[in-house]
Amino acid sequence: MTSGHESLTSPPAPVPAGDVEPAAVRLSPEGHDPQSTERIRVTGRLRRLLVWYGVASLGVYLSLGSVHGVLLPLQIQTIDPANKAANLAVVTAVGAIGGLLSQPIAGLLSDRTRSRWGRRAPWILSGAVIGAASMTVLGLMGGIVGVVLTNLLVAIGLNLYFGPKSAVMPDRVPRSVRGLFSAVGGLGVIIGVLGGSVLGALLAGNLMLGYLVLSALVIVAAGGFVLFNPDHDNRAEPRPPLHWSMLVRTFWVSPRKHPDFAYGFLGRLLTFAGYYLVSTFTLYLLQDYVGLGADAVAMIPLLAGTSLVATLVSTFIGGPVSDRTGRRKPAAVVAGLLIGVSLIAPWLMPTMTGMIIYAVVAGLGFGSYLAVDQALLSEVLPTTEDNGRYLGVLNIAVTGPQALGAALAGTIVSTLGYAALFPIGMVIAVAGALAILPIKSVR
Repeated sequence: MTSGHESLTSPPAPVPAGDVEPAAVRLSPEGHDPQSTERIRVTGRLRRLLVWYGVASLGVYLSLGSVHGVLLPLQIQTIDPANKAANLAVVTAVGAIGGLLSQPIAGLLSDRTRSRWGRRAPWILSGAVIGAASMTVLGLMGGIVGVVLTNLLVAIGLNLYFGPKSAVMPDRVPRSVRGLFSAVGGLGVIIGVLGGSVLGALLAGNLMLGYLVLSALVIVAAGGFVLFNPDHDNRAEPRPPLHWSMLVRTFWVSPRKHPDFAYGFLGRLLTFAGYYLVSTFTLYLLQDYVGLGADAVAMIPLLAGTSLVATLVSTFIGGPVSDRTGRRKPAAVVAGLLIGVSLIAPWLMPTMTGMIIYAVVAGLGFGSYLAVDQALLSEVLPTTEDNGRYLGVLNIAVTGPQALGAALAGTIVSTLGYAALFPIGMVIAVAGALAILPIKSVR
């Protein structure tokens, strides 16, 4: 692979007399124009990028699925059983705030990073190291204050990793195959969140071992992505100026100037919030709402496996179909509606049967959304030069609901009871579906 500034552009086309010379096309390290809509085959380096794009997502979400779904609730329950719901709400809320603040800032700074490894790799690796080291320390904590602080560092590290990693799609992937990349990235999320629950249940007897295994997985995923998919050396490129005020403004994108971006953000936020409001509280729901008590941990793999199968089916169908038809919005709208409908079953039937029905229908909706989510939102970005910043803002709508889901659920349960989670989640998810409809720049 050729390195240096010359590799960033394709040879200029001849310019007819009297015409202005067109701007050079910026090629990705895989040799493609990311803005091209021409149909291409995913082979060679682009195929390798596709595989590791999914693995990089898997590394983050296996950790989040295991930690938020099983290990952290069990650890908090062990420390203070009587106040487990309220304590979990506090721990996850603080972690969520750290994640929400760190990801857009990491995106903004990565846009302006110049190194022999490109813009994103230094942040992906440093975030993985911070997240993995903090996760290891988290396993040693025996008090709520220690858990709050170390979980905050875990959230910051994983968001430093995931924000710049998300910018790889608009940076390097042609528009015509972004549905496929979105589906594969979505598979990483799906297998991570649901498989993480299974892995967490298997490691529930030894929390420290669980945290160590997850830490290793994060390092392997991030290191492999950077090692096998090197970016351009961009040290010769001009660096846009960075002022302290930009760190504050990075969290704001004007809905008036960029309405499609705003609708995309709102749709993603509400769809994920509707899903995670219930899914992040699965262990406590099985223990106290369904009434399984100590047998609840053993039922988590059954629910996660059922949901995983349904999610994989809709993801494998949704991504490629959206590429062939060029339509992203229908799958995203249907997804929010399915997630909303899924919550009716456990609301009316507080049994394992109701929870299994929920797992199947919610899995179909979650997979349908993840199949097109990243592709849809990569096409509503206001510019191509600040992909990291804008995707950092958009990713608030992913990491926020997942981290805050347990916090919001804890508040609802403490004030209204477990049953109230389902109608509230239903309203949120359906609102997420409706928020996608006004987007005009994407079909």
